[in-house]
Amino acid sequence: MIRFHAEEVKNAFTQRRLLSSWLKEIAANYGRKIGEINYILCSDEYLLAMNQQYLDHDTYTDIITFDYSEGDIVSGDVYISLPRIQENATQYGVNEVNELHRVIAHGLLHLCGLKDKSPSDQKKMKSAENQSLESRPAMLLK
Repeated sequence: MIRFHAEEVKNAFTQRRLLSSWLKEIAANYGRKIGEINYILCSDEYLLAMNQQYLDHDTYTDIITFDYSEGDIVSGDVYISLPRIQENATQYGVNEVNELHRVIAHGLLHLCGLKDKSPSDQKKMKSAENQSLESRPAMLLK
């Protein structure tokens, strides 16, 4: 089951059923099934505190994914900074919904086993994000 939450920001998740179906399709493309996934939109400060506490990083970030997957069942908590999404959208010249979807897919791709630490892994991740965005149902783009 996929759940959508918000901490310290307005909940910007829309069309949750359609979003969940899209995410299930992405997981299936990697031979995975959805277990329990929580997507949590939050403030910069909220995510910074988590980054400091759990990862010992003292930087703002757009996403942190905690992976609880077992075998082919993907589960985890995906924290997304709404202010980072808004800033990234402006920086990259895309609309905020598109950027939010990119980061949502990014978190799921991590749960499916993709990494992004090395340049080679980053290239694979970016390609997978783009493929995921291209597979979105048209109704999610409205």
